This record gives sequence, C-alpha cells and structure tokens, in this order.
Amino acid sequence: MEGSLILTELDMLLRLCLGFLAGGIIGLERSSRRQVAGLRTHILIATGSTMLMLLSIYLPHRLSPSGVGDPGRIAAQVVSGMGFLGAGAIIRLGNSIRGLTTAASLWFVAALGLLIGSGLFLIAGAAIAVALFTLIILNNIERRMFPSERIKMLEVSFTDSSFDTKEVLDIIKKAGIKIQSMDVNHGSKNKGARLRLLSQIPGRVDIAQVARGIKNLGNVGRVEIKEKY
Repeated sequence: MEGSLILTELDMLLRLCLGFLAGGIIGLERSSRRQVAGLRTHILIATGSTMLMLLSIYLPHRLSPSGVGDPGRIAAQVVSGMGFLGAGAIIRLGNSIRGLTTAASLWFVAALGLLIGSGLFLIAGAAIAVALFTLIILNNIERRMFPSERIKMLEVSFTDSSFDTKEVLDIIKKAGIKIQSMDVNHGSKNKGARLRLLSQIPGRVDIAQVARGIKNLGNVGRVEIKEKY
C-alpha cells in the first residue's frame, strides 16, 4: 500500500468485520420475526455497502496522482439501488401489505455499511441502537397502543337445514370479532347451508379457539378461515 493512502488493509478489514457485525445485529431481529429478509440478507447488504464505501475512498488515492475524487459517487448508487431490493421484500396480501419494515431495514443497513466504511464508528453504533430501539421497544409499544386487526372470511358449513346462526354469532361477538358483512347460502332440501362472515379480527384473538367453539355446536360440519382478497 502506498504511503499516501488514508486506509491500510488492516483498517479495511476491521471495517468489513464491523459491517458484518452490524448487519448481523439487525438481521437477527428480522429473522426472529420470520421476515422474508433475515440474517443472511442483512449481513450481505451491510457488508457489501461497507466494501463499496471502502472502494469509494480507496480508488481516488490509488488511481489519481492528486488523490482527489468523489467518494460519494458509489455511495449514491448504493442508496438508489436498494430501492429495487427493498421492493422485493414487500408483499401484498389482499387488503394488507407486509414487509415495509423489512424493506426499510434493508435500506437502513445499507446506510449503516456506508457509515462504517467511512469510519464513522460512533455514529454507526448510535444508529444500531436507534434501529434496535425502533424495531423492538417501539414495536411492543405500538402493538399495545394500536392493536393490529386482521380481515378474514369465516365460512361455517351446517350439516342440515335446521340451523340457528345466533349461536355462531354469539361465539364470534363474545370473542371481540367485528362482523362487516354476512351471507347465508341455503342448500337444497336437507343438504345444509353455509354461513359466510367477513370479519375484522383483533390481533389478540385466538382464531383457532373460536373455530373450535363453533365446531363444537351440534350441527356444524366444517369451519374454514380464509384470507379476504
């Protein structure tokens, strides 16, 4: 390495290891929540962006006699390129969208790698602390203040035509489930019927337990819980 270089190979190796560690810390949290982009994805992005930042710093001093260059050029491409990768982590399921936080965490660890590659270790450490506080502590606070609700289609099949929807509705309402719409499809004579309920289900409700309660009613043949698309 030339004496004019700002970074030594040992400096680069240290920053690369720190990028690996930073990506692993955020990735572990995402993996614990079974997200589409987990430990390995976050490590690769953080380490990769660290390498690109190191390259941005290294090339001007290696290739330019004056050592003048723009270290931000490659970094800018990292930031814009993360939009394509983050979009792949976003999944639309009917009326709900999942993966926005994971996409944001991917973009975040890319920036984290750029910080580490630039040698801003204190700022990178503070950024990791902010990320963990946001992903873990604020997530718990948000869940308590704004409980999530799921939109599901509950289908109850009765074994005969002599059924009473009141018992089913009582179980559902007692569980705290809100019914948005209801449809009853009567079968032919003595062939039973099907009750379809578009329901708004709070996150705290055990759907399986509600289904078992309905199934235990005398003339219920089957209970299905489906996503609403």
